[in-house]
Amino acid sequence: MKTGTACNRAVAYIDGDESALEAAKLMRQHHVGDLVITREDRGRHLPVGVVTDRDLVLEVLAQGIDPDSVTVGDLFTSPTLITATIDDELEDTLRSMRSNGVRRVPVVEDDGALVGIITMDDMLGVMAGQLLDITRLIARQPDIETERRQA
Repeated sequence: MKTGTACNRAVAYIDGDESALEAAKLMRQHHVGDLVITREDRGRHLPVGVVTDRDLVLEVLAQGIDPDSVTVGDLFTSPTLITATIDDELEDTLRSMRSNGVRRVPVVEDDGALVGIITMDDMLGVMAGQLLDITRLIARQPDIETERRQA
């Protein structure tokens, strides 16, 4: 399965110059725990980072910092952002997430434009569906054998 098939295309994003307060408002509005930090380039939103609700709590609120005085770009400190393309195999994306210790990855087109996000929750949903298919096959096996004997 391709990553583009499993990712959430309704991805919420924010410009790196926006405040942590604005990020919190957007997370609430979109009912999400993360936002992809983007920069605009020729009408495309290019991902440069990810900010999470955990980042806001640990780096802003718990430190007593005014959330209107810090930008989301200030919160993103990783030197490189891990992304996946829509054509990457889901297993390869999962392997990259595991080896880089990340729980969410922006999904991009070949030109780097943001099109979605894939999270560990999405991965679990895909795997649960696959396990359900296997379980149904196992449960149906006696019926298949009976049908074959009667034919």
